[in-house]
Amino acid sequence: MSHTTGTTEAGTTLSATAPTGPAAGGHALELGDLHGSLGDPLLDSMNFLNEVVTRFPDAISFAPGRPAQGGFEPEDLVRHLRAYTTYLERDRGLSAERIRTQLFQYGRTNGLIHDLVAQTLANDEDIHVPAESVVLTTGCQEAMLLTLRALFAAPEDTLLVSSPCYVGVTGAARLLDLRVRPVPEGAAGPDPEAVLAAVKETRAEGGRPRALYVVPDFANPSGASMDLPERRRLLEIAEQEDLLILEDNPYGFFVRTGGARPTLKSMDRERRVLYLGSFAKTALPGARVGYVVADQEVVGPGGRRTLLADELSKIKSMTTVNTSSISQAVIGGMLVESGCRLRQANEQAIAFYRKNLDTLLDALDRHFPSAAREAADISWNMPDGGFFLVVRVPFDADAAALEQSARDFGVLWTPMRDFHLDGGGTGQIRLSCSALDPAGIEEGVRRLAAFVAFIGRRGPAR
Repeated sequence: MSHTTGTTEAGTTLSATAPTGPAAGGHALELGDLHGSLGDPLLDSMNFLNEVVTRFPDAISFAPGRPAQGGFEPEDLVRHLRAYTTYLERDRGLSAERIRTQLFQYGRTNGLIHDLVAQTLANDEDIHVPAESVVLTTGCQEAMLLTLRALFAAPEDTLLVSSPCYVGVTGAARLLDLRVRPVPEGAAGPDPEAVLAAVKETRAEGGRPRALYVVPDFANPSGASMDLPERRRLLEIAEQEDLLILEDNPYGFFVRTGGARPTLKSMDRERRVLYLGSFAKTALPGARVGYVVADQEVVGPGGRRTLLADELSKIKSMTTVNTSSISQAVIGGMLVESGCRLRQANEQAIAFYRKNLDTLLDALDRHFPSAAREAADISWNMPDGGFFLVVRVPFDADAAALEQSARDFGVLWTPMRDFHLDGGGTGQIRLSCSALDPAGIEEGVRRLAAFVAFIGRRGPAR
């Protein structure tokens, strides 16, 4: 029973003893009669993390990978919306009635701002695709779900993923009952030769390696990035082995050292790459607007040819029907205001995340002195950008350790075991610095060091 009193968003008073658990009596469903994914620890892991964050609101949290919200103002939404409607009127020549219809009705299944997205990709990433190949989705998560559903048709079709891997794609694959094969990740992301070995092993076991999911730049959770030669080699293997690549690029703008690397899609000459994108990190997370670039041709009966984007729209019409016209209009306004150059518009954000990652690395170095961390077998990677890094710790970083860290030391992190499909990550934690300010990062690392020292004195096995 909950013993707190509060109000809902609608203003209804909540009872101080309102029940929060399952209702007693009535017809009960057996978990075993529901889809198997609902009993999978993978789907429980993020709910548990959210629950811990809620129970310890005063803890400094290195857990969420969300963007900072310091630059968001409610009145900006009106300006973005006006910028988009002005664009429709002046540049597209739409009448007031057609603009009203576009904003207030369901709209085109594949999306309304596909032309602006295509232009932005050309400007920012040197990706040149027809606007018709862009499908606007309800967040990048829907882009993953649509793509996996369309591409994986037979029981033997297998999705290759880096291990560790973002749980959104492995969770989507679990919901669809897809075969997934982990590929161990190196310091510089997926090793192309390890991908090739996984392809051959999958075939030897009777499977069909259909696609590889990869985040080449500053991956979640590891922060690893692929070097240019490895990107070229991966594309060679994809062509050689008849493999598709699902490239997810939410963090590519946020470089800490060096310059931006070319996306796999910009290097793709054989249309092997489907490009998954989102405006959550680079524009407005609350809009929940993502997209997929699916410019591959699909050959049907009688030689009829369509774009894969058109096939994805068939699935979308049976799921979310279309992506919110209002959300697309707000994002469209932001694209218009930036001249379809989001990288330039994100200059301040890029500097902010660069400073945060530098601050985190510096704080780790000071609060875990070299001699002490060597003695305790503590280490971390140094990503070239993005939001995340991984710390190796001398204890089993499980749910119990996380709860103790939050309760007794006031600091939250994410267990890396949740991102591994092969049993790894038990002695590792992910730290995200995107949603904190430098003072919060400094204090959070101080608290983390105190927790690690306490665990070290207690002396548990890893």
